[in-house]
Amino acid sequence: MTEIELKFQVPAESRAAVAAAVAGRGATARTLRLQAAYFDCADGRLAAAGVALRLRREGARWVQTLKAAGEDAMTRLEHNVPRRERTAAVPLPDPALHAGTPAGERLAALLGEGGELACRYRTDIRRTLRSVRRPGALLELAFDQGRIVAGDASAPVCELEIELLRGDPAALLAAARDWVTRHGLWLDVRSKAERGTLLAAGTQRASERKAGAVALDAAMSLGAARRAVLGECVQQIVVNASQIASADFGDAHVHQLRVGLRRLRSALALFAADAEADALAAGAAALFRALGAARDRVAIAQPLGEQIGAAMRAAGVALAPPAWPAGAEQDPAQVVRSAAAQAWLLAALQASAVVAADEAGAAEAEAPLKARLAAWHRQLRRSARRFAELDEEARHRLRKRVKRLRCALEFTRGLFEAKKLARLVKALAELQTRLGALNDAGVALQALRTAPATDPAVSFALGWLTARCAALAEECRPALERFVTTRPPWKR
Repeated sequence: MTEIELKFQVPAESRAAVAAAVAGRGATARTLRLQAAYFDCADGRLAAAGVALRLRREGARWVQTLKAAGEDAMTRLEHNVPRRERTAAVPLPDPALHAGTPAGERLAALLGEGGELACRYRTDIRRTLRSVRRPGALLELAFDQGRIVAGDASAPVCELEIELLRGDPAALLAAARDWVTRHGLWLDVRSKAERGTLLAAGTQRASERKAGAVALDAAMSLGAARRAVLGECVQQIVVNASQIASADFGDAHVHQLRVGLRRLRSALALFAADAEADALAAGAAALFRALGAARDRVAIAQPLGEQIGAAMRAAGVALAPPAWPAGAEQDPAQVVRSAAAQAWLLAALQASAVVAADEAGAAEAEAPLKARLAAWHRQLRRSARRFAELDEEARHRLRKRVKRLRCALEFTRGLFEAKKLARLVKALAELQTRLGALNDAGVALQALRTAPATDPAVSFALGWLTARCAALAEECRPALERFVTTRPPWKR
């Protein structure tokens, strides 16, 4: 079976209200104690493949459950098998019980020969359950409180799951929006199994989720292609956003979240805009900007500060590099947890879900996508040829359009001959690097212009950055020429 659900973390100040709201006013809610043991091989192969195998005690009986990743962030494959044992001790898992199911086939392939399963971690959860009707759907609310335990380490659990039992997935998203708005919840696509695997490895921080490949082909409908591309972008976004919202994250998570947001905006533009897509793109841009100050500090202020310091030493100037001016940098965790960001994440999930109606129709994707790529390419070539005449803002737009075209070519690589595509992607990557260095120096120059001009370190840095911008602009010329002269893969 396919499970469709969303999970949200519940902040401490909302726990009592969420518990009361899930319990409801009647006597329909149930409270269960759920104790589970999760199994994997010593090398963690199940977890690495997004597969979880557990045995959970539900009352007097044990239930063996196998879960595997679905086609989007809302869906998972699930297969439950009641066990006959009524013992207090956890029974040994039996992979054969899942034979003949999609999830079972994945498990069998992973175990192969000699895959020995052992308990890696456990959970002890107190769950309050209630079914609720929404227009067009029946949902189940599950409020979980308890702990994940791996050896001597443990982590708290306090989360709300909303599962679609039957009906329209849009009703699940509508209900989720209500709960987020009322109680300040935040989306968390990390399962208990994922958190337990990390805990067993001695951490609670997952690696950042980088961009993945999208497999489009010429026979795909425009709607199917759009869902595939948007689904990949949104998956990158929600995985990194979940880790950031946990408040245990690194700079790489923020960077990859912003990469995902930029990719999504490119994808929305590639598949033509409508009012819904425009709103989604605007929300992505707002979240991207809110996280930008953190990126500027890490990617611009630190490396350029080191370069300015080296230039000062080389010039015999006995000064420390100027401090990066204090700006409006926000805590990324609070940005992601905000009501605006959470509402946007739910809208992105709805737009990308494979269960959504195919509004784009059955038209083939190849011709319209190639036409749009060709138009973007022509626009870029015109700007590249006029680079020396462009002001700072126009050069910034050029850089963003280079990123957009490169991103779109990565999405559509299945539509082109590999070698021809690689030549254009290489030219774009080189140009993006050159323009990016120029942009970073320009951002630093603008930031330092807000610092006191009487500070000799600031004066030195401003002079150095002005000269550096001129040099970097000149260094862009060979990359611009290579891009202009590289034949696009859609031309014979």
